[in-house]
This record gives sequence, C-alpha cells and structure tokens, in this order.
Amino acid sequence: MPSNDVDRSSSGSPAATPEASTPRVRLAILDDHEVLLDSLSSWIAQNAPDFDLVLSASTWLQLVHSDNFPTDLVFLDFQLKEPVSIEARVRTCRAAGAKVIVLSSLDSQESRERALAAGAVAFLSKSLPMREVMDAARTVMGVARDTSPQRDWRPLPGGAVNQSRPKLSAGEVEALKLYVAGYSTAEVAERLNVQYETAKTYLRRVREKYAKAGRPASKKADLIRRAAEDGYLL
Repeated sequence: MPSNDVDRSSSGSPAATPEASTPRVRLAILDDHEVLLDSLSSWIAQNAPDFDLVLSASTWLQLVHSDNFPTDLVFLDFQLKEPVSIEARVRTCRAAGAKVIVLSSLDSQESRERALAAGAVAFLSKSLPMREVMDAARTVMGVARDTSPQRDWRPLPGGAVNQSRPKLSAGEVEALKLYVAGYSTAEVAERLNVQYETAKTYLRRVREKYAKAGRPASKKADLIRRAAEDGYLL
C-alpha cells in the first residue's frame, strides 16, 4: 500500500500574508493503525495550518522510501508491529535530518527512556489531546503557540441531529481511549485490570450513549471519529 504523499505546492495562491510567509513545518506520521492514522491526519489538516502534513505512512518502509522523506518532524508510533526497534527508527530519522516525537499508548518509564536515549526530542502519551501534542511539536520546532479556537475534527455524518457530548463514566472513557488506540476488547480489559465482560460492557455503553446523543458509532471507525470530535483521541 503506498504512503499518502501530498503535493502541497501553493502556485497561483493569493499574495502571502504575514502568517503565510512563515515556513510551515513539514510533518510525517508513522502509525500502523490505519483508521487512527487517517483520524490524526484529518485533525492536523483542519486544525494545524502551521504544519504541512506531507507524508502519512502505516509501515516503516513506506515512510523511509517516500520521496517526501525526510521531513522536518516525524511523529513515530512506539508500538509499531514491525521488527524494527524504536531505537533504529529514531536514529534513522535523526540521521536523515528529521526531529522525532514518539507517541505511545504505553507510557512507561522504560519506553520513555529508550525513545529519548535514541534521540527523540519528546515522548508523549497518546492519551493527550491533539492540541497539546501539536503545542509540544511547536515548542520543539520553535513555532509560536497557536491560540486560535480549534475547529471540529470533521463534520458529523448525515443524520446526526444532536451534537451533544455524552457523559461517560471514568471506566468508559478509559476503555474508549484504549480501544480507539488499537487495543482489542481483551487487551482493554487487561490494561484496565477488569474482566473481559466488564470491558465489553464499557464499550457497549459508550456506543449506546453516542446513539442516544444522535451521533451513532456502531462501527469502530465511527467510534474513533466520535473520540476525535470529543477530545478523547490522543
């Protein structure tokens, strides 16, 4: 599957404004959870105009073989399901001239130390809101912090009549975050230290609450979109 390289040339655009004259940070993302990758890419495209997402890849080879690599900055998923260590991935990006921020669902001291020792400039938990992730990226790249209001991640689907955010319990929120980050229901149960049926119930209740709010999420892709819209994604 080819990586999502994007030609961002601006020929024929209006005269540059002071904001437009500031070089945009060329960004790449590597994450093997393809629905999540699409969600992240969409959010950045809509809410971070100071970043130019020129490459999104679901495999290591897609990233390094792309004509758009290296970029100024790379977001690397720590738990990539490939036999390439985080140390090798970070060092390769750094040797090519790209700065690296590692994103991880497993926010352990060992994981953090491995990523930073290899040369990553930051190690961030995937539980952070995307606004905080991008502010950290701005700090790393020396870009002024964005204080403008954030737009919705993407429009609600047709038929959604109520944009209210359902009230989720603490267990439901944690189960949702883990599930949309790519963990199976069994893995969610293990990480929450609860029975499988309990984790399954959490996720069923999340779906039911979104349905009652007029924002159905019967499919996993829809649930990821709801999590992004309501600030649960990353």
